[in-house]
Amino acid sequence: MTADGLPRTAAPADPGPPPGLVVVGHFDQPPGYGVSRPRGADSWLFTWTTGGRGELRQGAAHTRAGVGDLVVLAPGVRHDYGVEGAAPHWRFWWAHCQARPSWAAWLGPFEVGEGMYVLPPTPADAHARIEAAFGRMLTAARWTGTGTPPGPAADREQVAVAHGAAARELALCALEEVVLLTAGTARTPSPRPGVDPRVRRAQEMVAADPGAPHTVESLAAGVGLSPSRFAHLFTEQLGRSPMRALREARLHHAARLLESTDLPVERVAAASGFVSPFHFNRVFRERYGLPPGAYRSGGPMVDG
Repeated sequence: MTADGLPRTAAPADPGPPPGLVVVGHFDQPPGYGVSRPRGADSWLFTWTTGGRGELRQGAAHTRAGVGDLVVLAPGVRHDYGVEGAAPHWRFWWAHCQARPSWAAWLGPFEVGEGMYVLPPTPADAHARIEAAFGRMLTAARWTGTGTPPGPAADREQVAVAHGAAARELALCALEEVVLLTAGTARTPSPRPGVDPRVRRAQEMVAADPGAPHTVESLAAGVGLSPSRFAHLFTEQLGRSPMRALREARLHHAARLLESTDLPVERVAAASGFVSPFHFNRVFRERYGLPPGAYRSGGPMVDG
């Protein structure tokens, strides 16, 4: 399906795609274009601007989107978006889908309220790779699941719907690259005032390799503190103990492995730093509301 079959200006209460589908498109819309969904959508909406300016509202949250801005809207909240009033046009990639649970850790720091996530503009040298990832998403969504996936379309202003399981997974893999690139290159919110550099360094050590055999002693040694002083300082400044923070990082890592690999659950547990598969199953279910096997089959996105 191409944009030729769609209205240039969406009518009020334009319905969103039903849950379970992956829909992706690239539009260049003139002034007057707008979409209004009083009940929101059943799926997540991702927009990445490549030209002009857009304006998006989600409940009481509001933002303007310029070149390089990724804006994400969670389902179930009234939203409206369109060309910003003074802009000559709005050129943007967009995708409707069910977000992968592990994306919460990347998007979470950029939530501005009401389920709206606004990431700072991505650096210009990353734009080509993000554009290419969206292009692969469009190509993957057009794949029937048999034969070789089609090549890039000549007409970039298209809409593609991924119906088959293989096409959906390939499309989501491409969108995941967009999420990682935009969140990873963004200037994350400033750390809480007064956070000790040694505490931040310990956080970086855990994030770099959550499956490593970290302990309070090893982390303390890595930042030049005694174990007792390190544990007290970490807990005092971040509101949770080093071991609780480590467990959370390991659970996020395990979630990513479950989504992106076919490793047995026992190996996912070991690769994420959990010695006991039984313990891993219990804490994973406590965190995500599903046992690892059921989570791999597809569950709702949860906040990190």
